[in-house]
Amino acid sequence: MNRNLVRLCLGAMMGVLLTVGKEVMAFLPNFEPVTLLTVLFTLCFGGLALGAVAVFLLLEGLLYGFGTWWVMYLYIWPLLWCLTRLFRRMDRAWQWAVFAGVYGLAFGTLCSFTYLPVGGVRMMFAWIVSGLPFDLMHAGGNFLMMLVLYKPLRGALEKIKAAGRMG
Repeated sequence: MNRNLVRLCLGAMMGVLLTVGKEVMAFLPNFEPVTLLTVLFTLCFGGLALGAVAVFLLLEGLLYGFGTWWVMYLYIWPLLWCLTRLFRRMDRAWQWAVFAGVYGLAFGTLCSFTYLPVGGVRMMFAWIVSGLPFDLMHAGGNFLMMLVLYKPLRGALEKIKAAGRMG
């Protein structure tokens, strides 16, 4: 079996899972599994997860158009991958739950950077303030999903990794 082909397919499937997970939960405001899955894919598969993020970004752009919101995604999701790599030594569910909650809370502020060149600091600040209720829901959702699903999903992904001898 061609190891590169297996890695390519796994990365593509992880990217599709990110997209499908987000779409399935789209009826809930800012409650999505993308943060959870990106963290877990990064912890289990390292650099391969960055490819999955790229697939996710492309699919989201194709589904919704390549607008300003998409520019935000171009740095927000790779940043999550980078931060996860930085904190990869954490191994407890509650630590990752706090991490995911903080990232959800910061999400709107991170998004606001694209408005700085368009409308200046006032527009950026307005974006942050108006989005706080959604960021609070995002933080809570990220925290709960990570707290509940981290261990079982991490165990399942480690089994997949071991079966395919990838990393």
